[in-house]
Amino acid sequence: MTLPAGVERRSFGSQTALATRGEPVSDEATDGEWRQWDPHRSKLAAMFEAGMETGLVGGESVLYLGAAAGTTVSHVADFAGPTYAVEFAARPMRDLLDVAESRSNLFPLLKDARKPGTYAHVVEPVDVLVQDVATRGQARVARANRQFLCAEGRLLLAIKARSEDVTRAPDDVFADVLADLREEYEVLETERLEPFHDDHLGVVATPR
Repeated sequence: MTLPAGVERRSFGSQTALATRGEPVSDEATDGEWRQWDPHRSKLAAMFEAGMETGLVGGESVLYLGAAAGTTVSHVADFAGPTYAVEFAARPMRDLLDVAESRSNLFPLLKDARKPGTYAHVVEPVDVLVQDVATRGQARVARANRQFLCAEGRLLLAIKARSEDVTRAPDDVFADVLADLREEYEVLETERLEPFHDDHLGVVATPR
């Protein structure tokens, strides 16, 4: 597993953890300019901890779907290039706007990731699509936003089984979502994200 430039393992007290260099946004531990990236609070950090090859090298342009209050996307913006952060709910958007004040490359968008046409006039083609949305039809969201990905781009997706169907076994849900996703993506790697996130599957894919 290769970490992108701008992401390192640093010592925080008695433990070693992922870190990015940027302005703290909550109560994360710091080491000088470096801030801890907690995999229990970030699906993307959990994908790194699971040893997944994300293809990230640093400096990429990113479209982040499901930015919430900005915990993970703030770390992404620390090492990436232009980073578009889509969030549907107004309350976390207020926190996301605060996060963006110290990151000139982070562009919050109060939009619905299921309706990419509402922000297509703003978002330029990107190298990476990061998706962490709690909704049914997660594969449909990824397929709808494929239009923004460069031909050699990467999709980094966290599938939330219980957002799709709380009554079915997670493995069955994952299989269905992956089958839907494969209509427009080639799946390169998958890993369960336990013990950091229950009933989540990390996916690395590229457009067909």
